[in-house]
Amino acid sequence: MSWVVHGERSLYESRWVELLLSDVELPDGSRFEHHLIKIAPSVAVAVVDERDRVLMLWRHRFTTDTWNWELPGGAVEPGETLEQAGVRETVEETGWEPSGLATLAYVQPITGISNAEQHVFEARAARRVGSPVDSHESDGMRWIPLADMSGLITERRIVAAASVAGVLQLLLNLRR
Repeated sequence: MSWVVHGERSLYESRWVELLLSDVELPDGSRFEHHLIKIAPSVAVAVVDERDRVLMLWRHRFTTDTWNWELPGGAVEPGETLEQAGVRETVEETGWEPSGLATLAYVQPITGISNAEQHVFEARAARRVGSPVDSHESDGMRWIPLADMSGLITERRIVAAASVAGVLQLLLNLRR
């Protein structure tokens, strides 16, 4: 059975995130307040070249004090389609414009406390259109062989949910 939501009250709201307290009732009748973090959907794009290399960014995430390789991506802006957001974020972060985006994976990374949704796309074509616009987004960019990805995940050098899901799906697709 589903939980019943009797109401919500906002504790904090910004352009990026909203923190709420939800008044929830469990199927057994018990009722309590549960935190809920609402954020906009996000996208990530696995740009794969003809040599089966994936375009990755070397990033530091202050929230976890973690350095890791990630797929380019970010939040979907109001009025954008998921595909438009994927192209925009990839261009801003890498200077490469992907084309022919195809759905690769869908992830709900923290379902117990957030409505977060991450849509991961694959692009088998991209053209260089300039330098990254958002140079603060990463400390490096590299085309990494898909064959190296499993090891990078094991070594915790790829840890972001959308990046892990996308890379693993690419590896599964190779085996088909």
